[in-house]
Amino acid sequence: MSDRQLTMSRAMVDAIAHEMREDEEVFVMGEDVADYEGIFDSTTGLREEFGYDRVMDTPISETAFIGAGVGAAQAGMRPIVELMFTDFFGVAMDQTYNNMAKNTYMSDGNVSVPMTLMTAVGGTYNDAAQHSQTLYGTFAHLPGMKVVVPSTAYDAKGLMHKAIRDDDPVVYMFHKRLMGLGWMPAPDGPKTAVPADDYTIPFGSADVKREGADVTVVTLGLHVHRALEAAEELAGDVDVEVIDLRTLVPLDTETVVESVRKTGNLVVVDEDYRSYGVTGEITARVAESALDDLSGVERVALPDVPIPYARPLENEVLPEAQDVIDAVRSLSP
Repeated sequence: MSDRQLTMSRAMVDAIAHEMREDEEVFVMGEDVADYEGIFDSTTGLREEFGYDRVMDTPISETAFIGAGVGAAQAGMRPIVELMFTDFFGVAMDQTYNNMAKNTYMSDGNVSVPMTLMTAVGGTYNDAAQHSQTLYGTFAHLPGMKVVVPSTAYDAKGLMHKAIRDDDPVVYMFHKRLMGLGWMPAPDGPKTAVPADDYTIPFGSADVKREGADVTVVTLGLHVHRALEAAEELAGDVDVEVIDLRTLVPLDTETVVESVRKTGNLVVVDEDYRSYGVTGEITARVAESALDDLSGVERVALPDVPIPYARPLENEVLPEAQDVIDAVRSLSP
């Protein structure tokens, strides 16, 4: 392992730049990805190295540039398309789901769509209801797309390499709070040692971030760090195991079930909405496979309300480490 410490944004750019050097069919497009270098630093330095032909700013029309990405992918290229905020996918739902996700199936496998849809998720910085959602579960619910959610710089690079090389569409969802931006400080944890060489992390392989014997906490993205903070706070009273899913599609159900069979208790933590989402899906899968081993379940998620603009109200609805602590304690004797 290299001792080179990178933020998550730099690790993502490291992977993208490597793939662009290796394969001239890889290119980037989206709003403010060229001159501005991505509002979340997701394309820093790419336009300078590769030029405007391969790092392209687009008009503010998600339908147009996601559709263009689908067409380019079907023609044999490997586009990386940035959807600035995941909240905006609604205006390009037809291109995203009816084309990007379905065209391989609809063509009987005659075309593939090796496209990476890179998008920012999450709240915590007062950007209100139209710029603060995660919506992991929405993409994971719709067949045809792989869904990736890194929590550290090391994972961000390995998962990005894997996404770009994959022959199916991949939705790569990064949490803004983890990117290492000067104006949005990250929690301890996402900045990690990152090798200079390329490497991949397989999809469908969860990472046990902390081993424990009493309660299993399953989460992803920003809330991996919230869960680890909670686990340290509880150490000595409750021995908490923390699992970082890393990908939702495919989902590593086996690692989760094995952990619950050991601990007997499950807490699922997610910044997406509570109803019809990731927390319910994980809980259901565990119940289907390990019901006899399961003593208790708690879910920590966003309540079913639009995310408020006012900081005190936003803080009230977004899950924090204390919410994880409370959920774990409710399952502990």
